Amino acid sequence: MSRILSVNLAVPARNPATGVGLTGICKRPVDHLVTVRAPGPMATGLHSGLVGDQIFDIDHHGGDDRAVYAYAREDYDWWQARLSRRLANGIFGENLTTEGVDVNGAVIGERWRVGPRLVLQPVFGRTPGVTFQRMMGEPRWARTFARSVRPGAYLRVLEQGEVWAGDPVTVEDRPAHGVTIAQAFRACVIDPELLPELLEIDGLPDDLRETLANRLPRRR
Repeated sequence: MSRILSVNLAVPARNPATGVGLTGICKRPVDHLVTVRAPGPMATGLHSGLVGDQIFDIDHHGGDDRAVYAYAREDYDWWQARLSRRLANGIFGENLTTEGVDVNGAVIGERWRVGPRLVLQPVFGRTPGVTFQRMMGEPRWARTFARSVRPGAYLRVLEQGEVWAGDPVTVEDRPAHGVTIAQAFRACVIDPELLPELLEIDGLPDDLRETLANRLPRRR
């Protein structure tokens, strides 16, 4: 069964990596219903899509195109085997830890129904930053994480609703272009030759599309 294994909200902590002061990357599971809504623009809106969650680095996180972050428990288990350490739900900073959901194999722009009312849409994978690197304490973690092509998915909120651990996840619609979160992430961080195909699809955030267009390999 595809379901939400845990819903995770920020536990603010000092950020040793940037000048922001605090970070909300440390998240822990909660045992109550959480409202999820579109937060609005990144810098001026409500930042996180989950009521009760907190984002401090508003220049790089949150907003409608990064309202919710999902990571699969199966990918955590893969990392646990390689790092030889326990990885609790929420330690990667995700709001939703899933089970039985192919998060990295999700097609960009597909629709997830979570529980009875909430509808989410995968947008792109998570690019690891310096805060993530410092919090994990693993040598060259950002590069290692990116090269694994297991980024998890940022999600838009298409229909507001509530989420609770145990809620089922159903894919209601899947775009015909077939480009997945993992394929798009690979084009972005490993194989720029794939960027032209990626830029042709609908559903990418405008700011990301512009950034990726600037990375297109120059023709000789």
